[in-house]
Amino acid sequence: MTAQAFADFQDLLMLGPEGDEAAVAAVRARDAQLTKPAGSMGEMEKLVEFLARWQGKATPTMEDPMVAIFAANHGVTDQGVSAFPRDVTQQMVNNFTKGGAAISQICALHEINLRVFELALNMPTGDITVVPAMDERTCAATIAYGMEAIAGDVDLLCIGEMGIGNTTVAAAIYAALYGGTGADWVGRGTGVDDAGLQRKADAVDRALARHAGRLATPFDILANLGGREIAAMVGAIIATRHQKVPVIVDGFVATSAAAIAHAVNPGAIDHCLFAHVSAESGHARALEEMGKPALLDLGMRLGEGSGAALAAVLCKTALHLHKNMATFAEAAVDEKSS
Repeated sequence: MTAQAFADFQDLLMLGPEGDEAAVAAVRARDAQLTKPAGSMGEMEKLVEFLARWQGKATPTMEDPMVAIFAANHGVTDQGVSAFPRDVTQQMVNNFTKGGAAISQICALHEINLRVFELALNMPTGDITVVPAMDERTCAATIAYGMEAIAGDVDLLCIGEMGIGNTTVAAAIYAALYGGTGADWVGRGTGVDDAGLQRKADAVDRALARHAGRLATPFDILANLGGREIAAMVGAIIATRHQKVPVIVDGFVATSAAAIAHAVNPGAIDHCLFAHVSAESGHARALEEMGKPALLDLGMRLGEGSGAALAAVLCKTALHLHKNMATFAEAAVDEKSS
């Protein structure tokens, strides 16, 4: 792999703008006047600070939050690593757009925009146990596509994915970044049995062996072992930082995109909040490797942005309270004695 194809993305990850601490100070100043004991809303108060810091607004907004689902197919499914056939990716994309999926219902109930981006579903990536997932040109073009996908007035982005076989791919990325064998990182994904779990672990080990010597940089790992949806999410993470849009990352697979960006520059994902700890084996370890806590732990492993959307609901609630609670003066309530 040559570095030139990814040089611009490398620079963007290294040069992202910092958070706005003046906006955070303004949020804290208002919070101190609200009719509640200081700090009594705990993490909910920090969610408002998170929005303010990365939007660069003393009064944050959630007027146009969006869940973006990136969908792709994977050649590694030829190794029997999933309980479902590859056709299910397209079928679930159709379900998203028709409103029948869990994420569709969460977004409809809480007035969150939902967009689904199909990434050449009829052209699965290469089977990583045999060939690279993508050549560098395809990988770079997909990162660029992900950067363009969030164009508009989005003020909070939740990233999620759909792709039969992609928990195997994500496990391979983690193993390449952090070490260990396939057995250390794979989980049951869509519900494989014990034999399927072993096939997943074997597939990761074979992929690592097949591409040994070509995994020197995070972008090499992404191209050789990754998927189009993961590359697109890397692009979305890059673009949001420069557009002052905070990000909520979903589960095991979405976090692998953040892990690629983090491996380039740990500070590049400071504008990302990690929604939840997936029940998928290895997710908690990946978050620990990056030093990133998760907001929720609900035993979920659905994917499709569902955990990120629920975290967005908490952000929306926290912001509503921050904007609409009365101050001590407005409510004629005595403040704490000095």
